[in-house]
Parts: sequence; structure tokens; C-alpha cells
Amino acid sequence: MSFYIFLALLNGVVIGTSRATNGQLSNGIGPFRASLWNHVIGFLFLTVIVVVIGEWHFDANSTLPISAYFGGFFGALFVAVNSYVFPRLGAMNSTLLVISGQMISAVLIDWLNHNSAPDVLRCLGVVAVLFGIYLTRMSKFSHRKEKKNG
Repeated sequence: MSFYIFLALLNGVVIGTSRATNGQLSNGIGPFRASLWNHVIGFLFLTVIVVVIGEWHFDANSTLPISAYFGGFFGALFVAVNSYVFPRLGAMNSTLLVISGQMISAVLIDWLNHNSAPDVLRCLGVVAVLFGIYLTRMSKFSHRKEKKNG
């Protein structure tokens, strides 16, 4: 279990680094071209991985619904939107807002899939992250006000 926790944390570091890199690229070439390059490079990387591990096959008789493949659409949309907002909102706000959106959707998905309302701790977790965003925004506002008056 601790290996998976480590992988999840490492993935968070990779995502944060990816956002910063894509934000920088977005400033230079625009958010949609930055997203395109992100996906072209990612496609090439994953193609090599899939070929190396021998998983290069398609199941024409798959019983998966077409909606199971929407993850690619949502992933591309995520990268494009993130490339657009990251340079405008900054690393901390972008990350907190993305995590808040993920937490809210995770609570809703769990609620729908398990047919039970989220517990108080999950709701408090979402509120705590949203409150953190509020505090960082207020902190920025008060610093600007002090500089203006100082």
C-alpha cells in the first residue's frame, strides 16, 4: 500500500511540474498549441512504452461503452484549460482550484456510484481546501493594499 501512496505523491509532483512547464510553453506559443505539443510528446512517449512492454493490441470485441474512452477528451481539455489559466492565476491558485474541483467531483462520483451521501469529513475536506483558496486570495489582496498605501 505504501508503494501506491508513494506513486500517487510522485504523480502529484509530476503533475505540478507538468503544469508549470505547460504554463511556460503557453506563454510562448499559446495554450492550445502548448496542449497540442503536450499530447504529441505524450503520445510518442506512451507509444514507445506500449510497444516495449508488448501491450500493442486492440480488442475489437470489447464490451466497454463508448463513454469509457472519454478520458482522453477530458485529459486533453484539462491540459488545454490548465495551460490557459496557470500563467494567469499562478501555481498555488491554479493547483488549489484544480484539486478542489477534483475533490468535489470525486465526492459526487462516489456518491452516485455508492448511492450514499458523502460523510461529514469528506465535505469538511472540500470546505478546507476552498477556504485555503479564499485565504490565499485574501493574503494577495492585503499585500497589494499594503504596497499601494505604503
